[in-house]
Amino acid sequence: MTNIDAPAPAPADLEGDLASLRGDCARMAPHWTVPDRIATRPVPPSLIHGVTVPPKSARLLEAMSDYGD
Repeated sequence: MTNIDAPAPAPADLEGDLASLRGDCARMAPHWTVPDRIATRPVPPSLIHGVTVPPKSARLLEAMSDYGD
């Protein structure tokens, strides 16, 4: 008998893992700054530049569920 409530297996991660993703985030964190005050409007995409994400971290994030299931 099959349990229909069981989650589907996660895709195989052949090039990275959560630990490498956390390491990438830790290396990027010093480049992030905290504003003196909270911005009330979204930042236009034309002002976002200079952010790079290693390809294996980008693939790991893309394979994750949007809702954490």
